[in-house]
Amino acid sequence: MPDNQWRKTPQTLMPSIHPGSIGNAYDIYPTHNIGMGKISIGYDALVESLQANPVIVVDGFPGVLWENFRALFSDALQRAGLRANFVDVGLAMLQPEKINGVIEQFTGGDDPLFGFRFRGELGQFFDPQILQSLKPDPAFSINILYGCGAALAGWQGALVYLDVPKNEIQFRARALSVKNLGAAEALPPGMAYKRSYFVDWVVANKHKAKLLPAMDWMVDEQNPDMPAIVSGADLRRGLAQLAGSCFRVRPWFEPGPWGGQWIKEKIPTLAQDVPNYAWSFELIAPENGLVFESDGHLLEVSFDSLMFQEYRAVLGEAAEKFKYEFPIRYDFLDTVDGGNLSVQVHPRPEYIRKNFGETFTQDECYYILDCVPGAKVNLGFQEGIAVDDFKQVLRDSAEKAIHVEMEKYVQGLPVQKHDLFLIPNGTIHGSGAGTMVLEISATPYIFTFKMYDWLRLGLDSNPRTLNIERAFANLYFDRQGGRIQSEFVSKPATLFEESQNGDYQRVVHLPTHVAHFYDVHRLEFNGSMVVQTENSCHVLSLVEGEAVILETADNQRVEFHYAETFVVPAAAKSYRLVSPTGKDIMVVKTYIKPLEQWIPGVTAEQLVGRQPRNA
Repeated sequence: MPDNQWRKTPQTLMPSIHPGSIGNAYDIYPTHNIGMGKISIGYDALVESLQANPVIVVDGFPGVLWENFRALFSDALQRAGLRANFVDVGLAMLQPEKINGVIEQFTGGDDPLFGFRFRGELGQFFDPQILQSLKPDPAFSINILYGCGAALAGWQGALVYLDVPKNEIQFRARALSVKNLGAAEALPPGMAYKRSYFVDWVVANKHKAKLLPAMDWMVDEQNPDMPAIVSGADLRRGLAQLAGSCFRVRPWFEPGPWGGQWIKEKIPTLAQDVPNYAWSFELIAPENGLVFESDGHLLEVSFDSLMFQEYRAVLGEAAEKFKYEFPIRYDFLDTVDGGNLSVQVHPRPEYIRKNFGETFTQDECYYILDCVPGAKVNLGFQEGIAVDDFKQVLRDSAEKAIHVEMEKYVQGLPVQKHDLFLIPNGTIHGSGAGTMVLEISATPYIFTFKMYDWLRLGLDSNPRTLNIERAFANLYFDRQGGRIQSEFVSKPATLFEESQNGDYQRVVHLPTHVAHFYDVHRLEFNGSMVVQTENSCHVLSLVEGEAVILETADNQRVEFHYAETFVVPAAAKSYRLVSPTGKDIMVVKTYIKPLEQWIPGVTAEQLVGRQPRNA
C-alpha cells in the first residue's frame, strides 16, 4: 500500500533496517540493541510466532490501520495453511452518538485547540453485554479477536499488542485514513489531534499500562505492510536495561509558519522538500518513541512504555510525584532565516489544572544553541505597560489585521550563544528571528496562548488561532522593566573547576527561576568528567563539540553527536562523559530540583539563595 494513501507528510517512514549514520552527523534513528534474534519483520514472521495458539487477542493503540492488519494477517495465515476466525471488538463498541455523550464535556466543543483530560477508562466506550457475548468459534482452529480494547473481552489466549508512534498517528489523521476512538468518520486533522490528546491517548495509555506486564508480543505497526515484532519478555527486558543505563528517544520534525533553515542544513538526512523546519521534538514524553534494534531490524515502542514499567528507576526521588508523566521536555525552535514566534504566554498552575485537567504546567527556558548577529528574544513587558491599552491594541489587530509595534509593549533582549532565558508560567515571551533555541521545559507542550502572530497565516493558509482572553487571564503584568534582566535572564556561576596536565573540567550553574521545578548545569571539559545522578534523572544535550561519549556503570559506551538529546535515569547512579578527540565539549544537563525546593508550601522567599544540589 503506497504510504501517500494512508499518511500525509514529507517525512520518510522509519525503515525496517537502520540506514546507517554519517560520521558525526545527528542521527534521526537512534537505536538501542536488544540482542541477536529478538526482532522479526512481516506477517509471515507473526504467523510463525503465533500459529500454535488457538486463541489470539490482538489489542492496540488508536490509529492502527486495523482492517489492513486483518487482511494481511489473514493472507499470511492462509499461506501457512491455517484458517482463522477474525472477530472485530468494534462490534461491541457503543454507537458514536453514545460515545459523544460520554466524552462531550472533555472535547472542548468548537474550541480548535483545547479540551479537558478525560477522567474515564477505555471500557466506557463499550457495551459490556455485547463485549461479553463475543466468543471464539469452535469450528475454527484459530480464533482472533482484534481491535483497540480487545483484551477487555476477557478471552484467554496469546496477547498481542499493536503499537504505532504518535507522530505517525498524526500523519495518518492528516490523510484521513484513521478515525478517532469510536468516531463515525475521520475528523479534520486539528480536531482529530485535540480529541486524541484529551481523550483517546488518555484511555489508551491507561489500558496499555495494564496490559504491558502480560503482553506476549509487541508489534510496531507504523509500516502497516511490514510490521516489526518482539516478544513481550524481550521488550520488558529491554526497557529494564534502559532504565538503569541511558537512552535517546527518536526525535521527529515539523515545519511551521515561522520556521527556519538551521535544522535542514545541519541534518541533511531529513527530507529537504519542505519550506523549513520549525520544531524538532527531541524529548516530548507523550509523543516520542524508543527504537530497539536486533540484527539491524528496527522496532519502535512509545516512550510511555518505559515509564509504565520503570518510572521509579527513571525518576528516582521524584518518581511518586510524577508517576508515568516524564517531567522534562527538550525541543528545538528554529527561526534562523525564519520569523519571530508568536507573542505568547503559558498558563498558571491553577489555570491549567482547572481548565484542562493537567497536573502541572508549561514552565520553560530558552537555551540559545545558536544565533545570528543582532538576534533577540521577546521577554517581559516594557516598564509602565498600560494593560488595557495593550489588550485593545491586540483585539484591534486580531479583528482588523492591524500591525502591532510590539517593541512598545514587550522587551526585545539581545541574545548570544549559550545564554539561558527563564520563562515561568505567566510570562509574556516568544523567540525572535535568527535564533536556534533549545527549549527546556516542563513536559506539557500544547498550552500556548498566542496574543499576536505578526498577521501571518499558518502553513494551511488559514489564520492561526489566537487566545487573547485566556492569555490575559494568566499574564503577570508586574514582570516588566529592569526586573526582566535581573530575574528572567540566568546568571551563570561556576560551581566547580579543576585543571591538570592540560585537561580541565568545569560545572557551570545556570540558575532557573524559583517557579521552575528543574535546574540546569553546563558541563564543560576537554578530557572526561564523572557525574553522579544523586537519585535524579538527567536530561542532556551536546551543545558544543562534534561528539561526546557516555560511559555508564553497566558498561554501556554510547557516542552522541552535536545537538542530540539523551537521558540518564536516576538508577544509573553515575556516568562518565568523554571528549573523544580531546577538544572542548559543552553538555547541558537538566535535572529535577530536590523536592523540598519546589513542593507546595515552600515559598519563593524560602528558596532564594539555596545552594543547588548535583553540583
